[in-house]
Order: sequence, then C-alpha cells, then structure tokens
Amino acid sequence: MSATFVVGVDAGATTTRCVVATVDGAVVGRGEAGGANRNSSGGEVSATLTVALSAALDGVDRTDVALGVLGAAGSAGAGRDAFRAAAATAWRDAGLTGEMVTVTDLEVAYAAGAAEPDGVLLLSGTGALAARFSGGVLRRRCDGYGWLLGDEGSAVWIGVRALRAALAALDGRGELTGLVGAASAHFETNGTEPEDLAQALLAAAFAVPPAALGRLAPAVSAAAEDGDPVAARICAEAATRLLHTYDSVGPPPDAVVVLAGSVLLRPGPVSRAVRTGLVSRTGAVPRMALNGAAGAAALAVGRLTGSPVAPVVHARLTGSPHEPYRG
Repeated sequence: MSATFVVGVDAGATTTRCVVATVDGAVVGRGEAGGANRNSSGGEVSATLTVALSAALDGVDRTDVALGVLGAAGSAGAGRDAFRAAAATAWRDAGLTGEMVTVTDLEVAYAAGAAEPDGVLLLSGTGALAARFSGGVLRRRCDGYGWLLGDEGSAVWIGVRALRAALAALDGRGELTGLVGAASAHFETNGTEPEDLAQALLAAAFAVPPAALGRLAPAVSAAAEDGDPVAARICAEAATRLLHTYDSVGPPPDAVVVLAGSVLLRPGPVSRAVRTGLVSRTGAVPRMALNGAAGAAALAVGRLTGSPVAPVVHARLTGSPHEPYRG
C-alpha cells in the first residue's frame, strides 16, 4: 500500500520553506525558495511557491500527497484571494492533485510551537502582535498594524527608538548613550562633529526601507546588556508593550503560549523580560515557533485526520520536544 503524505509551506517575506511528511510526522522532503509575500517580495509568488514545492517533492510520488496547508503573511483580508490563487497555480504546476488549504502566517506560527488547539501566539520580529486561538481557530488579534501605526515592541520599534535616542544625544536634547556608536557602526557612518554625525545617521536611516531599521535591534540589546541605561530603558519598554499586547487578547490564566519572531526567539533583555512576565501569568514556560513549514504540515495532518495532531507527531514534525528556553 502506498504512503500518504502531507505538505506544509511557510511563505515568508524573504524565504519560503516547504516540508513533506507522513501522517505520523516523519519528514521525507524539504524545499526552500525566495520570498513569497505579495507586498514585500519581488517576483511571481506562484513561481516561488512552485520552486519550494518541487524541491521538497523530489523523489515523492505526487499522487500520494493527500493534502497541503500553505501559509503566508499578507494572506488575510484583501490578500486572501490573491494568495489562494497563487497557491493554487503553484500546487497545480508542481503536479499535485490533493486538497490544498491556505491560511495566514499566524496560524502556521502557532501550530509550529503547539499541538494544543487553544492558546496564544506572541510575535515580535519585524512586526509585533498577539493572537488568541480557540478550537484551532483565530479568535482575536491585537496590534500587527505596521511600523508607522503599531508593532509595539518589534525589532523596528526598537530600532526607531534607538535612532531617536542617538539623535537626541547628538543635538543635546537627550542623555549621552552608547547607541550613538552602535548606530554609527551599524550604518557605517562617519562624522567628527555631532551635527555631521546626526545628519549622516539621518540620511542613512531614510535611505533604507522601514523594515530594515529592525536590523539595529540586536545592537540595542547588546548595548543594554553592556549597561547602557538608554538602551536598557528601550528594551524594558519593548517588553512591557509586548506583555500588554498579550494581555489585551484576553488569554486564559493557564494559556499555552507560543513565541515567534527574532526578538523573542533570540536571547536578550526583551525575550528574558517577556518570558518572565509570561511565566508569572501562566505558570508555564512558553513554547517556541522554530519551523513554520512544519507547523503548516501539522495543520495538514490535523485536517486530514479530523483531530488535533498528537503531541508525539507534532514533536516529530517540528523537531522540538518543547524544552524550556535557556536564555
């Protein structure tokens, strides 16, 4: 008897990843391609998805693929139909005939960290938001409004505030801070006079897309760890805002919590403070979403079998036994 396979795809802004697995969680294929976000990635989304699918399906009989779940940022609301159309084209071009389901990146990220259908996703990377799930369905979300109007506590939020602090230090409105040197090193700017350096930083910051300002966040964390009080306050405020966003989705006291995004997955002052706050609220160590494509595959297994994926299958798919974070 032939095997039955599922497919999981996590289409990100910079990288698209695909996993092919059996219903008991054994991964038999992996594929990768460029970004497939219609808002921020260049190229044709369907073509990118096809590349990732085809790579993961190498050596797999396409007729044995029963179901696939494809998730992507920007696939909710107005972007839902556009992503589904692109996914359908890629699915067909990859030679697949099984059922195909499209979901948002939030569902994929939560499923990457937890097998339970009820819980909360807290994300802080380029953007920031919280999403509460019940019965496997997204019931409520808070923030995620982009760098200009929201994303409080995100990498971009941190980077923007670090630049503001550096400029204020240079023109005398703020206290001296090592963030001046950190920002100068990051943007490779020079200036012997404060005014010259301020203008150089200003030009460099406006020369990159807003999302790129989040790349300064690791330097802010490092400065905070080194004892810079301005950087420490920025990191503390980021953690406070992220915890407020978490509280705002109305999680139950013992909620399963999944963390996603570079700010919360990397060791540092923000992730430590957030984890401490979550443990005090829930009594449990939060999970980590490390493999979105595996999360999508877990959703596919659950949909195919008609029940939430078993914890042992989920652990096999994601490669994570949900051990406590060692930050």
